[in-house]
Amino acid sequence: MLKTFPLGGVHPPEKKLTKDTGIKRADSIIDASGYKTPCVVIRTDAEVTANDDIDTSELKTTITLNKDDILKRIEEYGIVGLGGATFPAQVKLKVSPGTKIDTLVINGVECEPYLTADHALMMAKTEEILVGIRILMEALEINRTIIGIENNKKDAIAKFVKATKGDDRIQVAALKVKYPQGGEKQLIKAVLNREVPKGGLPLQVGVVVHNVGTVYAIYEAVQHNKPLIERVVTVTGDEVKEPGNFWVRIGTSVKELIDQAGGLPENTRKVVNGGPMMGKALKSLDAPVTKGTSGILIIPESLADRGEVKNCIRCGECVYVCPMGLEPYLLMNLTEKNLIEKAKKEDISTCIECGSCSYVCPSNRPLLDFIRYGKALERKLPKNN
Repeated sequence: MLKTFPLGGVHPPEKKLTKDTGIKRADSIIDASGYKTPCVVIRTDAEVTANDDIDTSELKTTITLNKDDILKRIEEYGIVGLGGATFPAQVKLKVSPGTKIDTLVINGVECEPYLTADHALMMAKTEEILVGIRILMEALEINRTIIGIENNKKDAIAKFVKATKGDDRIQVAALKVKYPQGGEKQLIKAVLNREVPKGGLPLQVGVVVHNVGTVYAIYEAVQHNKPLIERVVTVTGDEVKEPGNFWVRIGTSVKELIDQAGGLPENTRKVVNGGPMMGKALKSLDAPVTKGTSGILIIPESLADRGEVKNCIRCGECVYVCPMGLEPYLLMNLTEKNLIEKAKKEDISTCIECGSCSYVCPSNRPLLDFIRYGKALERKLPKNN
């Protein structure tokens, strides 16, 4: 079930939704991923007003924009990938001459435990998502789409199968539950049996991948003139009083959101932006919800202990589960020793940060933590290295 959350906070500058007082200042905040980020603070009036340009009508199925106008609208309205990476959506759609795209893959997998934002959206906005898919096919000039949904969401699969009946261009792939199948390279392999080369992009195998949340945002931008100003966020945890999925304005503080779910439980040890596998613990509940915030997970004291970190026993479990074919134990070791150039040669940058290695490690080693740190250091290396 989707719950309506009171609108508030900040929004993309392209389409003003509030009347500001003219008081603006440059500042920095700690975002939901824990990074210090530049921002502009705009003090607004108390009343949130609707933008006259936004079309508030019901479902619109007729697509009137051409390819170029669709791409322009997606870019101007701030649409990004809502699966977590927040990569600008229009970039994936601007295919260079000579590159042939034959399939659009829609990611409805949502394999991260606890999170159900995409599932809720698929159930509530099935028809709108399908119009969004047709908009993307128009922009890409293709006639084939596969919607990948894991079979623990049988109700969503059934809704999309029924809704796509009669449209041979769109098919629904019911996938075996497997983590981290929501990664775009893993999903492409699952639905098309194509392998994206290491360090490569889906374009190289004729595919474009978009998350269902992104598709819905594209529908709203193209059909209703609405920029990406809100999204669905899961708020959950074993001790949360009123867990659920909420429509949340981008910029709303995490604290305000948690309050809508019954407040922070007394025995809370961690509040995580994201899920238990890929999420990051928040430093402050004042952090804003961003376009990439798919969930807020509240972890109680009883589940927060990661256990004593012990020496690596060279069991190879982390290597076995790595979906990218890396050696996580080695990457952690190289990062600990600050051997970042060697870590680069071992393809540390291709890690998708799924957390499988840390999850299976019998020695409780913080493999993902060190690999993330190593990736950050690798990005700072001189470009000619």
